[in-house]
Amino acid sequence: MTSPKPQIITGDRVRVIRGNYRDMEGSVLEVLRDEGRVRVEGVNVRKKHARPSQADPDGGIISIVAPIHISNVMLIDSATEESSRVRTRVEEDGTKERIAVKSGNPIPRPR
Repeated sequence: MTSPKPQIITGDRVRVIRGNYRDMEGSVLEVLRDEGRVRVEGVNVRKKHARPSQADPDGGIISIVAPIHISNVMLIDSATEESSRVRTRVEEDGTKERIAVKSGNPIPRPR
């Protein structure tokens, strides 16, 4: 069973609201919809030991961004720079628009 479609998409600016990285902000690098997780730039960075290969002949210790649960992040309203819950409003012509609950401002899609 897949989770409902998340309101957060790749490129959005989000703020972490729970856990060790609370109050950190960053842009979403990837949304893992089936797992209900997101990768956020600069958040939950882990070290990984990489064996030498043809692509990376040196190997060594590399940094990767590990995913965090999507419920632990909130979308940032670009107009007020505050985190807010999100609602979807369907326009007259059938297009969907994301609306910040706190301010009522539309949240544009990232480019």
